[in-house]
Amino acid sequence: QVQLVESGGGLVQPGGSLRLSCAASGRTFSASVMGWFRQAPGKEREFVARISGSGSWKYYSDSVKGRFTISRDNAKNKMYLQMNSLKPEDTAVYYCAAGVVVTTFPHDYDYWGQGTQVTVSS
Repeated sequence: QVQLVESGGGLVQPGGSLRLSCAASGRTFSASVMGWFRQAPGKEREFVARISGSGSWKYYSDSVKGRFTISRDNAKNKMYLQMNSLKPEDTAVYYCAAGVVVTTFPHDYDYWGQGTQVTVSS
């Protein structure tokens, strides 16, 4: 069993930065593939980034590549999403997720956090 709690969301101006954190409980954190997803009002949940258990392998959606960086600290059971050059279209609820399958599909992840709101607006 893995429990996930996101933090770090908020209101930021276009071009600004935020760092999201995901705190995980459970002994299997280091073995889990971790991902970030987001969901804007009226839209489906969208893949943002994922990272392997060791942290060696990372993959990003085209919409955030070059602006967002995913990382993890297995010693602290935490995952992060550094978001730079934020745009209004990045506004959404951001979720962290854990699973065992290397995938971009939400339904393949087993555990989810409650989400944190990110709003990019002037």
